[in-house]
Amino acid sequence: MQPTERPETLAVLTEWAADRHGKLPALRFRSAAGGTWEEVSYEQLRERVRGFGQKLLALGVRPDDRVAILAETRPEWTYAHFAVFAAGAVVVPVYPTAGDEEVEWVIGDSGTSVVICENAAQAAKIERLRQRLPGVRHMLLITDREEGTPLEAPPEAPSQAPLEAAPEAPLEAAPEAPLNGPLETLLDRARTRAPADLATIIYTSGTTGLPKGCLLTHGNLGAVQSATLPLIQGGPGDSTYLYLPLAHLLAQLIEFTTLIEGGELCFFGGRIENVVAELAEARPTHLPSVPRLFEKVYSVVLSLAESQDGGRERFEEAVRIGVLAADGVLPPDLREAYEAADKALYGLVRQALGGRVRWALTGGAPIAPHVVDFLRACGIAVYEGYGMTESAGVISLNHPGAVRYGTVGRPIEGCEVRIADDGEVLARGEMVFPGYHADPAATRDALDGEGWLHTGDLGALDADGYLSITGRKKDLIITSGGKNLTPSLIELALQRSRFVSRAVMVGDQRPYPVALITLDAEEISGWAGREGVTLTEPPSRDPLVRALVEEVVQAANATFSRPARIRDFALLDEDFTVEDGLLTPSLKVRRRAVTERYAGLVERLYEKGEPSPEPSPETSPTAPPPAAAAP
Repeated sequence: MQPTERPETLAVLTEWAADRHGKLPALRFRSAAGGTWEEVSYEQLRERVRGFGQKLLALGVRPDDRVAILAETRPEWTYAHFAVFAAGAVVVPVYPTAGDEEVEWVIGDSGTSVVICENAAQAAKIERLRQRLPGVRHMLLITDREEGTPLEAPPEAPSQAPLEAAPEAPLEAAPEAPLNGPLETLLDRARTRAPADLATIIYTSGTTGLPKGCLLTHGNLGAVQSATLPLIQGGPGDSTYLYLPLAHLLAQLIEFTTLIEGGELCFFGGRIENVVAELAEARPTHLPSVPRLFEKVYSVVLSLAESQDGGRERFEEAVRIGVLAADGVLPPDLREAYEAADKALYGLVRQALGGRVRWALTGGAPIAPHVVDFLRACGIAVYEGYGMTESAGVISLNHPGAVRYGTVGRPIEGCEVRIADDGEVLARGEMVFPGYHADPAATRDALDGEGWLHTGDLGALDADGYLSITGRKKDLIITSGGKNLTPSLIELALQRSRFVSRAVMVGDQRPYPVALITLDAEEISGWAGREGVTLTEPPSRDPLVRALVEEVVQAANATFSRPARIRDFALLDEDFTVEDGLLTPSLKVRRRAVTERYAGLVERLYEKGEPSPEPSPETSPTAPPPAAAAP
């Protein structure tokens, strides 16, 4: 297969892939009882998609009808995904963590007529809202992960119907037997979809207000595939571990690419806390992830090192030597030290991730440089990219042929990028969406008359065309003294400490900035154990913990000019979560929600005056380097 070869639309992807990859494994996942790993070949995947698609036709789904999928990442998501495409309909992903208000908005605003729910709990959510969703004609239930059997609809809800997987064995048909009935209709629908047809409406989990529905065509998504397939190393024999939510476009792009290339999608078991342990069993070659997973691996290894005398120094030296080796500049006199570190550190980390990971792809948030160095030292290449739903997921990408750490890579083929006079990143190309669903005003704000997408991100292009993202335009803080501050820069600097989970700078129209900080409970507990101290509850109110975080603040402040330094901070009792409304489903901080919830605490920080945690006198502040990010 040529690296740029792909199906014309996603509607025929599973048919196309089965013809090329046949009996190769397409999906791997734990059995319903949570025991052994099961495989589904490309031929079986085609039959399951056909089975699901025929169910949709039987329910009267027409071309361009909206079909919502409300489920965690699991193989049935993939069956339903491509079945909806094949039926000529439009996929509307819904985050399973979304509350009633967001679910009602997404399903109602999109005009969804059929909702595919994961289990009884999600079905109950739709049933609660049914009176306010008159457009919903049917609700389908997929296999419950715990029970492993189809869930039957309650008798009082005749509009529901169970959605079952297709039979294990492929449906064989004699070559001379003509296609007829629903299958022929399904295949005709799939073949007649065109690149200009709408494929999906993905509602962005905005940090303010209700999400907007991004319209994406088969051509938008195809443009990204055409540009990235030559850059991504993968194919038969490779396995991509998928735990990211398929309601998010990044996970969907991974799904599309893996199946086009003939690799295997390995689905996580459904519990996020088991991901690291599960990697050792899954043994993937490719690991797409948000930075948080890699940061936790780094923190665990560093904590183990610090439990030994001189362990931190040995750890840091091992990372330094490993980076030299990764860059191909390891001096001969360090070869023996490298081999020793490979046995004591690098090899153990690789084994913890399954022993086969060749590269990791990260996006959605900036990743700390020291975490990238740690993974590279262990022999795991890390490629950071940047994009947004409005650009069909990708604008720029580091890849094996072109990497510059600290950036989000060069713009992909077919995507133009320029920096506006005010520093905003603009993008243009076939991957850029046609607009927002039923929101012409928002579309005009996002797309100018020349087709440039205004990303809302601030950034810079270097002399070699690598893009760096330095912050969000709307998040800029202007102090009462007129200083313009980019909060993401110092927030990232604070979050590089393994003791800090989240940091939010506050300071708009204030004399100086302060910060709200949440703690990484596991790291704080581990630190207390190593130090032999007993902390008060909650740890955020313990003076020793405050002193520890004050050192973190001082270290971060040391790299910034005085107006940007955090002068005071408050430690919050609990971390932010999606459930409490302070994080989006894609784990971005809802800045306005945080500042509103903790408005009283912020006022008390300013009432105290200016205590000003400052860097030590011998430290000379420098201008902050650009921070790579991928919103």
